[in-house]
Amino acid sequence: MSSQAPFHDHFSAVAADYALARPDYPEALFDWIAAAARARGCAWEAGCGSGQASRSLAARFARVHASDPSAAQIAQARAPDNVHFAVEAAERCSLAGASADAVCVAQALHWFDRGAFFAECARVLRPGGVLVAWGYQDIEPDPVLRAAVDAFRGEIAACWPPERALVDGAYSGFDWPFPAIPVPAFAMAAEWPLARLLAYFASFSATRRFREQHGEDPVARHAPAIAAAWGEPERRRPLRWPLFVHARRKPM
Repeated sequence: MSSQAPFHDHFSAVAADYALARPDYPEALFDWIAAAARARGCAWEAGCGSGQASRSLAARFARVHASDPSAAQIAQARAPDNVHFAVEAAERCSLAGASADAVCVAQALHWFDRGAFFAECARVLRPGGVLVAWGYQDIEPDPVLRAAVDAFRGEIAACWPPERALVDGAYSGFDWPFPAIPVPAFAMAAEWPLARLLAYFASFSATRRFREQHGEDPVARHAPAIAAAWGEPERRRPLRWPLFVHARRKPM
């Protein structure tokens, strides 16, 4: 991939929805990252979005550098004082060389120019530091919702950008830097009321693109069927997402 690849901004227009609606990553994942990093001075989160993972990293590292090329996403970001947010591309980090104990990418690596980003990881990571990248695939709803949710997903399927296929493939076949290190299995699950699920669907870049192309909100169109399957709107139903994690350690 070219180091001059343009920034394709899929999320600025839905930044507020994205900040409120994304599912939470398991805290056990961040415990494992902190243990794998060996030192906990500085973590860099590339493609931080609204700072969801940044907040969990901040509880485990003395300092977190959280970067995203979208100023709208950074404007929505909230985190403790030991997190520094920067509007900058993952391929051009402002951190000094050999200054980070961990580089983390949560549900964002498929947007990067990976060759240029991996070169930045080699520059920014200290010897022995870790690169951890993870993502989650399509939501697995409560079985009673599947038909209604599948109808919504089918409607917007053509509006996903091509990078979506990289997530569906769990980042298989990437030309990773550094040797791999074993990663335990982690579960990503939640129990949400109906409104939270509909807000999550509204945060999809494919939902925004469908509205732009067709002049209709696909969430509003399918909400009655989803609500009928859901039952009492405040009832919390179980949801899960297949979560995949890749980890690499920079040689000493």
